[in-house]
Amino acid sequence: MSLIRLTDIEFSVGGPPLLDGASLTVEPRERICLVGRNGVGKSTLLRIIDGTIEPEAGSVQTSESAVVARLEQAVPDDVAGSVFDVVTEGLGELGQLLARHHDLSQALGAGDGDPAALADLHSRIDAAGGWQIEQRVESVLTRFGLPADSPFQGLSGGLKRRVLLARAVVSAPDVLLLDEPTNHLDIEAISWLESFMREFSGSIVFVTHDRAFLQAVATRIVEIDRGQLTSWPGDYANYLRRRAERDHAEAEEQARFDRKLRQEEAWIRQGIKARRTRNEGRVRALQAMRKERAERRERPGNARLTMAEGERSGKRVIEAEHVDFAIAGRPLVRGFSTRIQRGDRVGILGPNGAGKTTLLRLLVGDLAPDRGRVIQGTGLQIAYFDQHRASLDDSRSARENVAGGEEFIDLGAGGRRHVMGYLQDFLFSPERANAPISRLSGGERNRLLLAQLFARPSNLLVLDEPTNDLDVETLELLEERLVDYAGTLLLVSHDRAFLDNVVTSVLVPEGDGVIGEYVGGYADWLRQRTPAPAKATRTVGSAADRQDGSAGAKGQARRSRKPKSLTYGEALELEGLPARIESLEAAVDRERQRVGDPALYQADGTTIQAAMADLEAAEAELARAYERWEFLESRREA
Repeated sequence: MSLIRLTDIEFSVGGPPLLDGASLTVEPRERICLVGRNGVGKSTLLRIIDGTIEPEAGSVQTSESAVVARLEQAVPDDVAGSVFDVVTEGLGELGQLLARHHDLSQALGAGDGDPAALADLHSRIDAAGGWQIEQRVESVLTRFGLPADSPFQGLSGGLKRRVLLARAVVSAPDVLLLDEPTNHLDIEAISWLESFMREFSGSIVFVTHDRAFLQAVATRIVEIDRGQLTSWPGDYANYLRRRAERDHAEAEEQARFDRKLRQEEAWIRQGIKARRTRNEGRVRALQAMRKERAERRERPGNARLTMAEGERSGKRVIEAEHVDFAIAGRPLVRGFSTRIQRGDRVGILGPNGAGKTTLLRLLVGDLAPDRGRVIQGTGLQIAYFDQHRASLDDSRSARENVAGGEEFIDLGAGGRRHVMGYLQDFLFSPERANAPISRLSGGERNRLLLAQLFARPSNLLVLDEPTNDLDVETLELLEERLVDYAGTLLLVSHDRAFLDNVVTSVLVPEGDGVIGEYVGGYADWLRQRTPAPAKATRTVGSAADRQDGSAGAKGQARRSRKPKSLTYGEALELEGLPARIESLEAAVDRERQRVGDPALYQADGTTIQAAMADLEAAEAELARAYERWEFLESRREA
């Protein structure tokens, strides 16, 4: 039985409708990801599902016993109190009683508070059967690793998101709605969230632009495109493949339609004799074609990111020699040396608070080291993308922020462009380009910052978390531009796919000021940082990210430890692994075809879940075989 059913939903906010006859069902234990361009209505659809807003037409049916909870995209400004207080807000009136009881108990423990008031609260909670619910709250706090008595406002952005997720989960929802849950989370937290979502017993409908996260979690993709919802069973890779086939077929069909329309228009405009003898049915058919063409909603265009590149820098861009840097006695960088040359693409990854931005600022000269030195190369032209968007002036329009009152922008080899035409390449309409940027969405502000940045000639591009709030299409285009960029790149990001597609090496704070340096992107770092033990198990895109990442000298010792040579049995195992991997890949393909077959979703929920479980098991077995092969191969080469 469906938990939620949306039928023929209509909703608009001016202009073309966001949702135009959209229908969707949510079945038990599904993990549905909503995808689509920024502004197509993904967050709106989540708010319609949980009843926050009402559709203009259509119906929303929720199973009578189903509990629905939602995590909002942004952290609200008005959330206050301790972590325990915020989490229990998800329990309504009973939660308020539990929060007051908890706070009063803490006060009495500190020698303050009213014992009579505590006794009254105890009685009311007892009468409501609330002690079992309090145990659930404590269990959620423990599971999420949250400090119950810490003030919410004093937490980091990532911990605040985790608290709000706990608030949504504590009500034991049947359907959990998550809007951009990975925002402001570091890679470790994203990996934890992947694990939580895969183990969650209810259904999840979520929005994300993190492609690695999407691939690891989703069991079905629902695309919002021009007001319509299209469901794609299976994972993200299957969705990309089948969407490409759909788009190709749609383009061919539209080309045939337009060709026939041109032929019919030519016929209707023939001479007087032809018009006297024309077929009235053909005329009516032409009128219908004209109406259909007029009502066609074109696919939204892609951004065209043009970058102004500066003159060629010297071969040595940045050289750090034995750099130390500490804040309040806490070492963030210790004994760090590196050499970055022209054309290098260096990523910086690690947990929030580890010092990634500090390291970036040391390298570009914004901060002076406590010890050692950082040498800048010759002829550097630096363009800096600040994750806090400090370079944007909220009192000015997008046009003024980019061009500073000028009509044209000089893009060097890219030529001279009118500012409005340049902003249109970044998907800004004239109205949005002239509006105060305080009215722009998070995605629009990030695109504006990129437009501002790329308008400046540079040969050293410094990007601190540039992917927040960007849709997948813009992310992929940004990747292409960065790969083609002739200068040098320094990049801080928690987007694993983005790092893998762009950088050629990574710097990783590993604790106690130690900075590890690795060749390749995120996936390469995972392989290099810890040799995988023979008995390791791994779920694709998830468990690999949960490997122990202990820092400092232990990490260095692991990298310097020489693997042992293969035993005779291991050599035989290695020889047979390619055939086994080939067989497992075929099994995974079969399971993916089964999950991708629309006929499967006409069966009962148990059959669907069994198919999903079979696919996950096949993928996990293949991942273990690959990991074992990599481990044995590394020992043989040692």
